[in-house]
Amino acid sequence: MDFKLEATASVGNARAGRITTDHGVIETPIFMPVGTLGSVKAVHRHELADDVKAQIILGNTYHLYLRPGMDIIGRAGGLHRFIGWERPILTDSGGFQVFSLSSNRKLTEEGARFRSHIDGSLHIFTPENVVDTQRIIGSDIMMALDECPPGTSDYTYAKRSLALTHRWLQRGWDHFNATRPLCGHSQAFFPIVQGVSYPDLRRESAKFVTDLGAEGNAIGGLAVGEPTEVMYEMIEVVNEILPADRPRYLMGVGTPANILEAIDRGVDMMDCVMPTRNGRNGLLFTAHGTMNMRNKKWADDFSPLQEDGPSYVDRAYTKAYLRHLFISQEILAMQIASIHNLAFYLWLVGEARRHIIEGDFHIWKAAMIEKMNRRL
Repeated sequence: MDFKLEATASVGNARAGRITTDHGVIETPIFMPVGTLGSVKAVHRHELADDVKAQIILGNTYHLYLRPGMDIIGRAGGLHRFIGWERPILTDSGGFQVFSLSSNRKLTEEGARFRSHIDGSLHIFTPENVVDTQRIIGSDIMMALDECPPGTSDYTYAKRSLALTHRWLQRGWDHFNATRPLCGHSQAFFPIVQGVSYPDLRRESAKFVTDLGAEGNAIGGLAVGEPTEVMYEMIEVVNEILPADRPRYLMGVGTPANILEAIDRGVDMMDCVMPTRNGRNGLLFTAHGTMNMRNKKWADDFSPLQEDGPSYVDRAYTKAYLRHLFISQEILAMQIASIHNLAFYLWLVGEARRHIIEGDFHIWKAAMIEKMNRRL
């Protein structure tokens, strides 16, 4: 994997860059649709590529490990071939999912023991075997195993958790360098900065991660209960240390405003289930604000979903029609809304990139956030 920095904002720390992988180029800043089980919910592969214009998608090691399992994915030749996706894929190690199984998992020096949410069977993730699993999956970018402590963790727990994450990280990094890809293309390994909301722990973790010299780095453990302003502060603290010549990935964040604020603080890559999850529940994001498509006000509004500016889905779909589909519980409603929201997110980061290059990102960002925070 190669990363080239192409431009920086005239005010703030926003950057425009280009990541080159064996499956194609990713122009940053970038938003990555979440395809947990090898499927971005309600969105076909060709819609992801042509309508959403996704340059990279996510898969999740925890979920793919349980279903369909590594035997099937291995026999298919990796996840790209299994799902028919020819562009880059990033996989999370499953650490966050194991963290969310708080009543069904136990963390030890060896790794994370957990029970499947599907059938209750017992499993263990170690720093080494999650690398092996992601070798079988064949993702272009794989993540290190870490513990993601709650955002409300006290300092003693956070420090102990960080020490464990760093020991796991060193083992995973060593194993990654001692093994080779299985699917015929190169893979990158991203360490994850943790440290909850404690600046000294975040700095310690960012320094530890930086010293490894990986091809890119991630920021984890945010948007898990801490106030938004604290999240922004932690991003700033970490990005003062993470190397500028490597991509920075903020995991699991967030709203359109979160996306722009993170970009302004030097983040290059982001992902979140919000555009698809909210879309399936009738909430649409637009350049002018958000719309609840179940509201009565849209019942006889025959204008396109996006009246002016960018159009993210077929302009023949009107607000009245989409409301009718949601009220009628038609599956097509979830599909249209998901495509619309994902395409909006990709348009948003694309516009951010353009304004970074043109030198007026901070002016454009302020105007966009004010508009996007409106309820239409």
